[in-house]
Amino acid sequence: MPELSRIERPSVRVTRTLLPAVEKRMAELFDARFNTDDVPLTRDALVAAMADCDVLVPTVTDTIDASIIAAAPPRLKLIASYGAGVNHIDLAAAKAKGIMVTNTPGVFTDDTADLTMALILNVPRRLGEGHRAMRNGEWSGWSPTGMLGHRIGGKTLGIIGLGRIGEAVAMRAKAFGMNIIYNKRSRLPASVEDELGVTFEPDIDRLVARSDIITLHCPLTADTDKIINADRIAHMKPNAYVINSSRGELIDENALIEALQSGRIAGAGLDVYTHEPAVDSRFLSIPNAVLLPHLGSATYEGREASGERVITNIRVWADGHRPPDQVLEGWQ
Repeated sequence: MPELSRIERPSVRVTRTLLPAVEKRMAELFDARFNTDDVPLTRDALVAAMADCDVLVPTVTDTIDASIIAAAPPRLKLIASYGAGVNHIDLAAAKAKGIMVTNTPGVFTDDTADLTMALILNVPRRLGEGHRAMRNGEWSGWSPTGMLGHRIGGKTLGIIGLGRIGEAVAMRAKAFGMNIIYNKRSRLPASVEDELGVTFEPDIDRLVARSDIITLHCPLTADTDKIINADRIAHMKPNAYVINSSRGELIDENALIEALQSGRIAGAGLDVYTHEPAVDSRFLSIPNAVLLPHLGSATYEGREASGERVITNIRVWADGHRPPDQVLEGWQ
């Protein structure tokens, strides 16, 4: 780990527009420059932004790969990322160049869990289809067999990845009377399982086969890339639903689209996509697919809290101490 030294007023470059209160506080504390247009920076613009700053504050829309890090000047010593995920940053390249990386974990837990629970309610009850029918003037009145969906009480929810957000989803699902099974690399202690009302399922194929609704909350790694694929979809119940508010790459979108189009599964609720902001146009014509524009963290409270965590990380680092949210992967 590199030796830290005090910097009185660090030069900070922010790649996207943040909430006014956050930018105001940054301007007071640092020599801060902002992206007033809020247009994602090109690769060349990212390199230019790093050229004369001590700290870069990127977001998930910025790909900070090895080539960009290689172009960073010696004075850049901290990448204080705004958001919990760090898949957009080449951590090994940053370590090799002596650049510390921080993130803002935990601040969006409840926001993302709330949105996930909204999708868990929305998709089986066909709320998206009902909304479109009303908007398009297609509703002809109530009938005993009109717009039938499925209740979620008593259904089995399979959670893949039971970290902070997965646990928060489990707590909400428990209140709705769902039977919850989960998979993660390390099983939780029995006391935690009892508190959350969850049951461990070590085999993902069995989890998807048992579940009425599957929701994804694992990080994107080589092992989890396309963890929901054609083979796994083949194990699912025909009335199963897939929910994803984590990372788009966790799902093989071609396999999911084919399953939805053929009626192999009952529906999907998606907040993230493989090639954001592009969305596969085939999704748009699938009535039982509820599509959201990456809203998992989109609350005033969460976005302001994330900005405050960025500020804290920069201040602690500038004081010559290790930031509280340093991403330790690769550091000794």
